[in-house]
Amino acid sequence: MDPSLALPAAHLPRAGDFLLYPPTIQPWGYRIVDRLFAHRVIPRGTPRPWVRGAELAGLDVDGFMARNFIAGLLVIQDGAIRLERYGLGLAESDRWTTMSTVKSLTAVLVGAAIRDGAIDSVAAPVARFLPELRGTAYDGVTLGHLMTMASGTAWTEVYADPDCDVNRYSRSLADKVPGGVLRMMAALPRANPPGSTFLYNSGDTFLLGACLTRAVGRPLAEYLSAKIWQPAGMEFDAFYTLESEGGQEIGGSRAGMALRDFGRLAQLILDDGVIAGQRVLPEGWVAAMATPRFAVPQPASPGICHYGYCWWLGDGLMSAIGFAGQRIDIRRDERLAMVTLGAFPQPPHVPPERDGMHRQAVADFLGAVRRALA
Repeated sequence: MDPSLALPAAHLPRAGDFLLYPPTIQPWGYRIVDRLFAHRVIPRGTPRPWVRGAELAGLDVDGFMARNFIAGLLVIQDGAIRLERYGLGLAESDRWTTMSTVKSLTAVLVGAAIRDGAIDSVAAPVARFLPELRGTAYDGVTLGHLMTMASGTAWTEVYADPDCDVNRYSRSLADKVPGGVLRMMAALPRANPPGSTFLYNSGDTFLLGACLTRAVGRPLAEYLSAKIWQPAGMEFDAFYTLESEGGQEIGGSRAGMALRDFGRLAQLILDDGVIAGQRVLPEGWVAAMATPRFAVPQPASPGICHYGYCWWLGDGLMSAIGFAGQRIDIRRDERLAMVTLGAFPQPPHVPPERDGMHRQAVADFLGAVRRALA
């Protein structure tokens, strides 16, 4: 075809600005992550339909979604869907960005790899799997340190600051630089002894995913599909974003999956790592992930006061939390989970306190759900 012809083409938002999108772009950008970054499909198997219970009544669902820029809302209780809603143009089959909720899934996969014998324990040193990090600030850091955000490396994660480490990391992903993130992480200085201090670091979970890949000897997308996605009967293919074309999956951010499949991940936790009667995670692994390891100096959400193995923890609450409103809230004692997918407007476009208001609204809505179920 003549390359000089004026053919139709899509204008896409700049991938390098992913964490800085204005509210007008967020709902679009969060639905098309696989068009913005290199990615690898997580194949589904045979879908297993959900049981549906009576819809929850007495909740201001429309007001909650409208006021808080909610794209997806799912409540499951005792294995049945009790509420399911879509907004901001999200369709049932759309794969919305996970943001950092995928960090919690990475910890789940560490448990699967321990059960498979590919990893002996969380005390295993990172450099055993990534010898490229010998002689760097990650020498002496363990998998457990990565899972608790306690590597001790210096890192800045201020999303509104274009020059902070997490935005440099994001631009490397957008530029699809082979090995770029690993080189960036290897160059970080040490700020504290490993295991001594909590400092939220998305790069640490990238390294955790890279360690997993080396340990299991295959791409994370293949491993996740074989261990969870197909056995759990996920309805839709999902995807990981990659650090470059054909490269390492990003274990710490911006994968994509459909709303009900987020719910099946929550159900795996509620079922203590068992799928259709088959144990996928070691006995006690869910409890280990939910064990407080560090008090968090700046709570990620109301009621959250500790961090475990890649999960945020509160009183009876186990949460996977991601940028701009992505979260999975689980109350194991009540056999209850709520998934919210959002596009909370972010600085520099709105004041920082707006994000806190929306997070409070999610916590309040979960409280209303619990009251409706009581």
